[in-house]
Amino acid sequence: MYSPKFNQVHDRGILLEAMRAYSFATLFGPVPGEPSGASAAATHLPLVVKDEGEHGLLVGHFAKANPHWQALAGRETLVVFAGPHSYVSPALYTEHLSVPTWNYIAVHATGTLSLIDDEPGKEALLADLIATHEPAYLEHWRGLPEGFRRTMLAGIMGFRIPIARIEGKFKLSQNRAPEERRNVHAAQSAGSPDQQALARWMERLLGAKLQS
Repeated sequence: MYSPKFNQVHDRGILLEAMRAYSFATLFGPVPGEPSGASAAATHLPLVVKDEGEHGLLVGHFAKANPHWQALAGRETLVVFAGPHSYVSPALYTEHLSVPTWNYIAVHATGTLSLIDDEPGKEALLADLIATHEPAYLEHWRGLPEGFRRTMLAGIMGFRIPIARIEGKFKLSQNRAPEERRNVHAAQSAGSPDQQALARWMERLLGAKLQS
């Protein structure tokens, strides 16, 4: 990912937080049935981000009918987490020779995907996913008829990806003059939900630079 130094974030805690906040991710890798590197396919999935290993661990599942898992098994897989994004008008800048741009947050995580196809393993990863998004449903899920649950589990293919490399790009007007950063922050604070989220990240990551 192209990322100037002033947009790069390396703090492990912040990257894990961002991946958890924007956990509906995209997995990129070979197209099933084609030679590796010939072309690429993408699958969109909700993931559980665990604080394990050097950079974290990603856990999720495919529909077993989706052949992409077969192409990714045992291969290096790129996972992209897309955060909030927003147009930035040059009207917010004091420099007349300015053009529009786009602020955004993105995290790229790469690691080797390994499959989880045993029933206890898939049961555990589903429990993690439910606990992350709707803890109250977990008891309901466990109370469903065993035959139904086993059928549902048979229809998915679980996986885990220990993160080997990670890049965080938080494009938040860091390269602009203090007055321009304040203008962008003020406009986004009063804008859409995505803009407000970017404004909060500006407050956290720019700190004194936003006030100077």
